Amino acid sequence: MIGFWAAPLVVLLAWAEPAQEARAADPSPLGRRLARALATPGLAGASHTALVVDRASGEPVFASHADRPLVPASNQKVLTATAALARFGPTYRFTTEVLASRLPDASGALPALYLRGGGDPSLTSETLWRLAADLRLAGLTRVEGPVYVDDGLFDDVRWHPTWGDVSARAYHAPVGALMANYGAVQLRVTPAHAGGAARVRLDPELPYLELDAKVTTTSGGAPRVTIRRVVSADRERFVVTGSIPASVEPKTYYRSLARPAHYAGELLRMQLAANGISVAGGVLPGAAPGGSTTLLAFEGRPLSEVARLVLKHSNNVMAESLLKSLAVADGAPPPASFASGAAALERGLEKLGLPIEGLRVADGSGLSRENRTSARTLVAALRRADRSFLFGPELLAGLPLAGRDGTLEKRAAAASGRVRAKTGLLSGVTGLSGFARDAAGRDLVFSVLVNGYARGDRAAMDALDGFAAELAR
Repeated sequence: MIGFWAAPLVVLLAWAEPAQEARAADPSPLGRRLARALATPGLAGASHTALVVDRASGEPVFASHADRPLVPASNQKVLTATAALARFGPTYRFTTEVLASRLPDASGALPALYLRGGGDPSLTSETLWRLAADLRLAGLTRVEGPVYVDDGLFDDVRWHPTWGDVSARAYHAPVGALMANYGAVQLRVTPAHAGGAARVRLDPELPYLELDAKVTTTSGGAPRVTIRRVVSADRERFVVTGSIPASVEPKTYYRSLARPAHYAGELLRMQLAANGISVAGGVLPGAAPGGSTTLLAFEGRPLSEVARLVLKHSNNVMAESLLKSLAVADGAPPPASFASGAAALERGLEKLGLPIEGLRVADGSGLSRENRTSARTLVAALRRADRSFLFGPELLAGLPLAGRDGTLEKRAAAASGRVRAKTGLLSGVTGLSGFARDAAGRDLVFSVLVNGYARGDRAAMDALDGFAAELAR
């Protein structure tokens, strides 16, 4: 993989670009329009960093505080995905192992099963069914004891300490080396007739999960549903209350679980049963003893698909899993942590030849307000990926299309089909970084981050959508 890191040309460009920016002091018509877009009322009182360069030559088209480090929000995922794709390659697959003290006996029985996480963030109910089916094909018919779950490859710090109070919302799902369904469950609320009790269902339905639902159906109004997660010693319970009008379609909500490894183990038990394999015991934490036999090394989705989910749908927990996996790949002392992952990410970006002055990495998703980066660093990352025959197409394909899909599906309609860009949003923070094609067919690479605006997130996002529209003109 050493060749993926070698980028002497990028190092030269990183040193050359500040001088080029100085030569662009006399703005072009596009530069004047972009400057006006950043001066709109929606960005009043804000700090920004912005850079636009020609995709082919790297020559700057527009620059404004291009080296100013700001909070990037989910634009951080551009850096995480770029470093992961460069380090592992787009075809890399994380492996989940199933071990036992021996092979199944003549009747297909084992005393216990051990499920060891390898950092795969793409396991789902469906892929665990495939894993269980492969165990059936290997001769397993019953487990006489428990399923042990081992996620010791990563530490047990599930949420970064700088995230503050985390909720049960799916975007706050806990990171672990063994997890499934992105650490979340689905709750569907279906109205009945007015005055009746709405039906609330969990998916998946597991003995580990309890549901306490009291949602009434009303004759009008808007859905008002509250979901609270209660964690006990051996259960996670969802308390669902509120109301839903009879006239609306069923509403779907996603909520995270506090114990990702246990959840994955419970899902495996369910899928083993679906394949005719009985499990007499429960799910317990525990590592396989030395000398255990590997029954199955299950490979997950290729990294190209993982990166696409991280970028296109801004999946936070997958980004954090990639961050900690970078630490594992760099040989950091186990278990991998946010800190060791952040250090590995910084080293990876430096090896790629990116300008990292002012860069500060706290996490991989951008949920932390301790992250800092500049438009110049983000543009350099995009250009480095773009020049990579190995992984450039995968990163580009992962970026949301303006007005078409991902987190830009309902945004930047005026740039529809002409902008591919990663979004970013925290309260008081927004950003957009990616590629644009103007009406003359010229391709541009751009990044703009804005912090501390006074008029609310919606107005600020609209302003950046206007910035994107100007790029596409």
